[in-house]
Amino acid sequence: MKRMICLFSALLLLFLSACGDTTGEPTGEPTTEPTVTPEATATPEPTPEPTPEPIREPLTGLPCEEDLSGTRPVAIMLNNLKAALPQQGNSQADIIYEVLAEGGITRMLAVYQHPERVGLIGSVRSARQYYWELAQGHDAVYIHAGASPEFYETKSRLGLFTVDGVNGRFSGNGTFWRDRDRIAGHHYAVEHSLLTSGETIAAMLTKEDKTAHTEGYRYEMTFAEDGTPTGSQNAVTVTVPFSNYKSGVFRYDAATGQYAVEEYGQPYIDGNDNTQVTVTNLLVLQTTCNVVDDKGRITVDLSSGSGWFACGGKMAPITWQKGDANQQLRYFQEDGSPLALGVGKSYVCIIPTNRTVTAE
Repeated sequence: MKRMICLFSALLLLFLSACGDTTGEPTGEPTTEPTVTPEATATPEPTPEPTPEPIREPLTGLPCEEDLSGTRPVAIMLNNLKAALPQQGNSQADIIYEVLAEGGITRMLAVYQHPERVGLIGSVRSARQYYWELAQGHDAVYIHAGASPEFYETKSRLGLFTVDGVNGRFSGNGTFWRDRDRIAGHHYAVEHSLLTSGETIAAMLTKEDKTAHTEGYRYEMTFAEDGTPTGSQNAVTVTVPFSNYKSGVFRYDAATGQYAVEEYGQPYIDGNDNTQVTVTNLLVLQTTCNVVDDKGRITVDLSSGSGWFACGGKMAPITWQKGDANQQLRYFQEDGSPLALGVGKSYVCIIPTNRTVTAE
């Protein structure tokens, strides 16, 4: 009996202990979770947007507002006989190519990216095969007044689109006109009187749907803000002889960073406003020129050769190559690396290999 009472008492005590304190005072850990303050996180800095490359004019490298890499330039044949001067619109050309025609005379091929900005252009003269090949290098619309038999044969055989002011549908539709008194105080022979205008040419190209480059074409020239060649000689005055009849003189002006052009002992003038033609880059390409007919017409090898590049009052030797008619001219430094031109307009003289360029 005593054992039963003791066992009952032990179980009672065990039960009361399991029930905890009955006094109402809290025991053990609190039942609510503590408040945790989150750590502050730094706001990441925004990633700066990359600065876009400026849009550049294809032929000069000058900054512009509109991408014109898909727009064809025009290339216009200009008369350069003394009796036909001054030319008109020549100062606004982005690139001027001067090459022998026949009998020691030269003509210019003036290349314009923005013909609509140019006023009167002329006087316009006849085409030659190698001038057309220079225009082809730019995928340019070729504009001329008549042509040599060689070029007319090429045009017919290949079905070329060119704008001819003497033969064909453009000769009488208002694209060209004759003005024998085109410069005040001058009366010109009829062959020196054919004019067009940049506005007329631009409207014609739009109408003909000829403003877009051939698919896949891209002008590959590169430009530098300072195109002065390294390892070069002084070239403040550069004289470029084409023949016994014609030499070009280029005088560097450090204030403008450009070469002012002279010919026939006089400034090379634009008759529209009497401004002298100035350029940033002068390139002289030497090559083989051969007389091919009794008129004195010549062939000009545009495959490759050597020459000179002047910019910033300095001049250095270069090499150049073109290849076939559809290829563009490419220029190289003596070490074989591509030549970068200075930002601005260019003048390209193509002369026989037996002529010597002088610089001082």
